[in-house]
Amino acid sequence: MTTPPTPATPPTSPSHRAKSKVTRRSMIGAAGAITAAAVITPTVMATTNDSDDASIDTADTKAGTTSETFPKTRAKSATGEAPVEAAFPIGYVGVRWEGTSDASGGGIRLTDADGGQGSWQKFGTGGCSETNGGALLISTDKASGYELKAPDGSTELRSLALDTQEGPGRKVAVPSDPTRVRGVAYLSRPAWGADEKLRFKADGTENTPTAYYPFQTITVHHTATVNDDPDPAATVRAIYQLHAITNDWGDIGYHFLIDEAGNIYEGRYSGDDGIPAHDKDGNLVTGFHAVGYNIGNLGIALLGTLTDQGPTDAARESLTRLIRVLTRFHGVDPKATVTYKNPVNGNVKEVPEITGHRDWFDTECPGQTMYDELDRLRDAAAARG
Repeated sequence: MTTPPTPATPPTSPSHRAKSKVTRRSMIGAAGAITAAAVITPTVMATTNDSDDASIDTADTKAGTTSETFPKTRAKSATGEAPVEAAFPIGYVGVRWEGTSDASGGGIRLTDADGGQGSWQKFGTGGCSETNGGALLISTDKASGYELKAPDGSTELRSLALDTQEGPGRKVAVPSDPTRVRGVAYLSRPAWGADEKLRFKADGTENTPTAYYPFQTITVHHTATVNDDPDPAATVRAIYQLHAITNDWGDIGYHFLIDEAGNIYEGRYSGDDGIPAHDKDGNLVTGFHAVGYNIGNLGIALLGTLTDQGPTDAARESLTRLIRVLTRFHGVDPKATVTYKNPVNGNVKEVPEITGHRDWFDTECPGQTMYDELDRLRDAAAARG
């Protein structure tokens, strides 16, 4: 088993919006490059059931909940450049390689449902790679298969075909009323279809048990996935699968995610006795989004690629409101500079209270345009509203 990064290191029902099934377009940028994904740093591409007769989960409907049906995630792993086919429509391909962070020379060619092969598309950049390698999450518009070219100078090419839209139904007990964190509405984990079984090992123990520490900072990311995403909840489920199983983190790495419509998604599981991302005493559950600096560091990821464009007005407003209530909850100044201290590994770093991922590492995340907006975000979060 892969050793995970140390912890030190509204008008319509939200659940109905979250489970909508809309055909995705390919994630191709203006220059024909495929956009890089959010943090995907696996050494193992784990496989879950990829058959059409996967078992169906049944959730008991309790008081205050409604039974909703979400698709079971199906996945198939592969290594190397050999053609890959799956017994399900492939909505995403996760790709990982070692040896270089440069994606030059890398690409993917998709096979459609009728067996026709598309043209080669180049890998792009913009992701959150933190190690000597690279990672992508590519939207593949329900392809039947794909073929990869490894980036120049890379080694250990791996891939994972994913379907988070068309799998067998699994029933989930979703809160009937909107869930809120200090007045800000968000989609709870059940409302976007999180399969809680992914957090557990075969013996029933949590893969990465929850750990809580005092809050220190907030880090903003972009997921470097497709813009104009027609089914963001499916993208969240794909990221969840990659983080929990492929990266062996036991859960999604971020505490919150925000889509282009301004919907806020609850990320990493934090228990049922406190506000999202926290325990009942206000301590922050440790996530996996800034290796070496995770403890006390709250991660918020904006869905999409914010390298050449900023967030939508709706996403920007939700991010501002969320950061405003979180900083007020913890009694910190969004415009302050703080000395972050990791209580486990001793890492110390002077950073803004509201950081971008690149403030911690040499990475393009959260995209140049979003990074340039951080001062504006700090001012807006500090303003009374």
